[in-house]
Amino acid sequence: MRKTERFPVEGGNSLWHVYKTVPFLKVVKNFIVIQLARYTPFLGMKNWLYRNLLRMKVGDQTSFALMVMLDVMFPEKISVGRNTVIGYNTTILAHEYLIKEYRLGRVKIGSEVMIGANSTILPGVTIGDGAIVSAGTLVHKDVPSGAFVGGNPMRVIYTKEELAARWADDPIYGINKDQTPLA
Repeated sequence: MRKTERFPVEGGNSLWHVYKTVPFLKVVKNFIVIQLARYTPFLGMKNWLYRNLLRMKVGDQTSFALMVMLDVMFPEKISVGRNTVIGYNTTILAHEYLIKEYRLGRVKIGSEVMIGANSTILPGVTIGDGAIVSAGTLVHKDVPSGAFVGGNPMRVIYTKEELAARWADDPIYGINKDQTPLA
């Protein structure tokens, strides 16, 4: 189950109440910053914009690919660990506006995580360290550390242990010189 906080609304659907839930000028500023970052090829600049102007927690050497779309209204609820790759055109949401309510939830992406292109991450989700999310995946629940997940609906394809066994002889992801798994 995703960890979201629920807020009921009365009258029109919750999107009609949007500027009661988040200030208009905050949305405008966030939109401009996110659009600049989506198109810039400079990874260091993207991370600086996210950390300093959107108040996100972004680890060192994390890479947001071209066209990544962050939550425009609540980007400060997104945190990403170190040395993680967020693939092309991925969407990360920290809110959802529904008919009778809106929901807010933190998104926590661990370190050394690989998110494939065109994935969507919903609010209230935690993706554990070392996880791999296949391209085009709808991440609608937590992802265990080291797991390989994919699909819509998302499912675990390989656990951390199964992935380590598959990669045991791989020259890049397998056993290192100390005979300890890298994954």
